[in-house]
Amino acid sequence: MAVYFYMSDSTDGWRNLATDRFFLEGLKKEDILLYCYINANAVIIGRNQNAWRECNIDAMEKDGVQLVRRHTGGGAVYHDTQNLNFSFIMNEAQYDVVRQMGVILKMVAALGMTAELSGRNDILIEGKKFSGNAFAASKGMRAHHGTILVNTDLSKLGGYLNVSEKKMQAKGVTSVKSRVCNLRDFSKNVTVQAVVSLLKQAFAAEYGACSEYKLNEQELARIETLYAEISSWQWRFGRTPSFNYQLEERFSFGEMQFLFQVEDGHIWDATVFSDALDTGLVQLVRERLSGVRFHPEDIAEAFVKAPTRPEFQEIGQYFTQITF
Repeated sequence: MAVYFYMSDSTDGWRNLATDRFFLEGLKKEDILLYCYINANAVIIGRNQNAWRECNIDAMEKDGVQLVRRHTGGGAVYHDTQNLNFSFIMNEAQYDVVRQMGVILKMVAALGMTAELSGRNDILIEGKKFSGNAFAASKGMRAHHGTILVNTDLSKLGGYLNVSEKKMQAKGVTSVKSRVCNLRDFSKNVTVQAVVSLLKQAFAAEYGACSEYKLNEQELARIETLYAEISSWQWRFGRTPSFNYQLEERFSFGEMQFLFQVEDGHIWDATVFSDALDTGLVQLVRERLSGVRFHPEDIAEAFVKAPTRPEFQEIGQYFTQITF
């Protein structure tokens, strides 16, 4: 058995989650690993969450914030470079959530703070959460990963994770809002680098002296394959559970109500109501919407590139100006 520590030198959320998944699938069954990484400007959602429900996609795209769907469950969180992520990976026989959580508690104690577990997923200081955790299993291996908020810009949480539910009826796991805090709230001198160092020390004290994991060329190639999958639109949006989304707008030719039924990130069916004088328009609009990817640009394109008729051009222009 070997005990390893690996600190990613990347701040790309897709690459770091691809590496996380690689370790779960590729680590030798007799080995134990603590993997740490930092993501710059990313919203991480759980495997079974609805991206459109959890996130302000438009604000994220404008600000260059990555949408990352992890391979484990749990809720949506915002990551920046003042948040440290960790992942304990080992076989089922060695896996022990209480023991792994204990490593985090020892690290916090070394900073002069007292933390406590809350339920199965959270770690708190004075009733506020600084660490959320999620879990996964694959072929006899287990992963326990989570966050440690050191000095994250918590004001970004509202901007990227605050979405109105008025227009959506959705299935899937919804994030539970909790009172959150940074470790910096309790110690003005704590840094991410200090947390990494103390976490590694606590890990070694619990599991034995650890060595740095070295990725070989074959392993790096596997991570590249996983990166392509995790960064793809199909993984990030196409895996979204089915949901309905409703819009209303008054055009020059009359009012239209759109009720989209979305599956796998595409419009599976659309119910359209209108008071337009052209009674055949509704059916034509439905036909243009069927099978289109659920994104304003794709919907707009379906109408703008349609056979020329003024209603289609107007509908297409409308979808270029809205966000979901």
